Amino acid sequence: MVPTTMTAWQVEQPGPMRSQPLRRVEIAVPEPGPDEVLVQVRCCGVCRTDLHVAEGDLAVHRELVVPGHEVVGEVVATGAEVNAFDVGALVGVAWLRHTCGRCRYCLRGDENLCPESRYTGWDFDGGYAEFAVAPAAFVHRLPTGYRDEELAPLLCAGIIGYRALLCANVPPGGRLGIYGFGGSAHICAQVAIARGAEVHVMTRGAGARELALDLGAASVQGAGDPPPVLLDSAILFAPVGELVLPALAALDRGGTLAVAGIHLSDIPVLNYQQHLFQERRLRSVTSNTRADARAFLDFVAEHRIRLSTTPYPRGEADRALTDLAEGRITGAAVLVP
Repeated sequence: MVPTTMTAWQVEQPGPMRSQPLRRVEIAVPEPGPDEVLVQVRCCGVCRTDLHVAEGDLAVHRELVVPGHEVVGEVVATGAEVNAFDVGALVGVAWLRHTCGRCRYCLRGDENLCPESRYTGWDFDGGYAEFAVAPAAFVHRLPTGYRDEELAPLLCAGIIGYRALLCANVPPGGRLGIYGFGGSAHICAQVAIARGAEVHVMTRGAGARELALDLGAASVQGAGDPPPVLLDSAILFAPVGELVLPALAALDRGGTLAVAGIHLSDIPVLNYQQHLFQERRLRSVTSNTRADARAFLDFVAEHRIRLSTTPYPRGEADRALTDLAEGRITGAAVLVP
């Protein structure tokens, strides 16, 4: 029996975490529309994008939004038009929630660039709650062999890391630099290594550097330090624009730097000869397609990925985001009942 009300966290007034932008509230359990499923949330990952929503780095798209877009849950009700999922199915609700399906971007397979794209935990309420609704067409089947709290970070950190890896154009057996080593990076590194890349990690935290070595990185150093070799490709996960310069400078000729975050602080002035000449490329990563998600989830079903997770009670979502903001989390934080 689905209750009529639930506890949830809302972004009451976006601002720094020290200003306590989140409020824990009692609200109505949402009802699924004709093409939607109602999911009872078993756990929800804590993504840096949630922090950007809470702190106001991203513009407000929905007043009093419930954050959270790495939702692992059980389908407890379905709309009249839904036939892809039965009640009781274990599913994942991710960041991308809607695209128009008609624009030139959608028609050419780039639905992540759709001007009408909408997102879980930003445009619509997400998983920092006991229940959430989502369109069945944007809900994912999950691989077996993982615990719930391991599945959660796969749904954004993993998918976005996978998309960033594609955008970075890593050649076969190439050298990949990873800047920042949190929830997304520690998954991406394992995928890259499994595909034959040599991975070099630049990050500030001692715990993150230990984790990188444990997962198979060829070298680790400080966030802005040069790697021991020139890189064929690099991915910037840390939302720090100043790191674009050392990352570009570390690229070999023809190398690509992909910036994986939805938000980045300002990039300092580039020196053309030092940072861009010799056909180095700088590109952003914008969300993901459902095809990306399916390909990534298929990959981790076949290749066992180690997930470093830190569980927090759902009632302490504000503490989890504060710890994320202050760099106290190694790997990925996950809200659990």
